[in-house]
Amino acid sequence: QVQLVESGGGLVQPGGSLRLSCAASGRTYSTYKMGWFRQAPGKEREFVAAISRSGGSTYYGDSVKGRFTISRDNAKNTVYLQMNSLKPEDTAVYYCAAGSYDGRGYYTHDSYNYWGQGTQVTVSS
Repeated sequence: QVQLVESGGGLVQPGGSLRLSCAASGRTYSTYKMGWFRQAPGKEREFVAAISRSGGSTYYGDSVKGRFTISRDNAKNTVYLQMNSLKPEDTAVYYCAAGSYDGRGYYTHDSYNYWGQGTQVTVSS
């Protein structure tokens, strides 16, 4: 199994930046695709970004494309989400996810079988 521990959430002003980190345990981390999802109050969980096992491919939700960047450092067993030009609409709990499934894609929650605890991101003036 893999355990995911998230950090980096907080309060930022509109237009600001924040970087989330997700530290993964286990020697099999590099074999997992990784994703970020978010859930705002009263909203369904939304796909944010994903990265392939090798890091060679990345995927983004339409609402964050051009502003957010996902990356991974397999030597540190860590995946990152760099968030720039933040908007109040980005306020949500952000969840890190890992998936070992084959053939399930990247965009939906059932593509992943391990989840972090979530970290709160609040964008407000």
